Amino acid sequence: MSVEAKQAKQVVIDEIKEKFENAGSVVVVDYLGLSVAEADALRKNLREEGVDYTVYKNTLIRRAIDGTDFAGLAEGDTLKGSTALAFSGEDVTAGARVLSKAIKEYKKMAFKGGVVEGEVYDKDQIEEFANIPGRDVLIARFMGSIQSPMTKLALTLKAIAEAMPADGAAPAKEEAPAEEAPAAEAAEEAPAAEEAPAAEAAEEAPAAEEAPAEEAKAEE
Repeated sequence: MSVEAKQAKQVVIDEIKEKFENAGSVVVVDYLGLSVAEADALRKNLREEGVDYTVYKNTLIRRAIDGTDFAGLAEGDTLKGSTALAFSGEDVTAGARVLSKAIKEYKKMAFKGGVVEGEVYDKDQIEEFANIPGRDVLIARFMGSIQSPMTKLALTLKAIAEAMPADGAAPAKEEAPAEEAPAAEAAEEAPAAEEAPAAEAAEEAPAAEEAPAEEAKAEE
């Protein structure tokens, strides 16, 4: 093998290694049986989801992942036959979702395995992984689940704000009028006639009661 050929292979190996290190997930798929038109449509759909889809030789993939955390991918039949790699970024389910739809639509291709956030998975696990909704869908579902309580809270806070005065102070309580002392009123309204009844009785006593003493003296 010429020096130029070796250098060209090393460039590809380094490229594969870098993609593995930077990807959120890598899905390995057998693409055999796709027509040119189907392959182009698949690449377009993957690209729209931010997925890098490339066909590589198995020998170069093995050399790229040798000695790395992804080395387990070379075990079994994962890197045998026709092999294409789908590298996903932040949305780690994107590649698996798009490929799963293509497999069902074209009745061709098959999952072979993959890597998700550094963990190696077999083809059955990748098929299950493909059924997980994407990041945007999960966020939308989460927001929908909390929307009702948040709406109630917002309405409650709005009602409280509307009930408060413009200056934000609590409304002042009305002061009740001071009660006048009933005892003093009673004393002022009491009639003067009720004072000193004993003196009046003494003045009204008849003088005739003193007469018997004079009559007794005369009889003597």
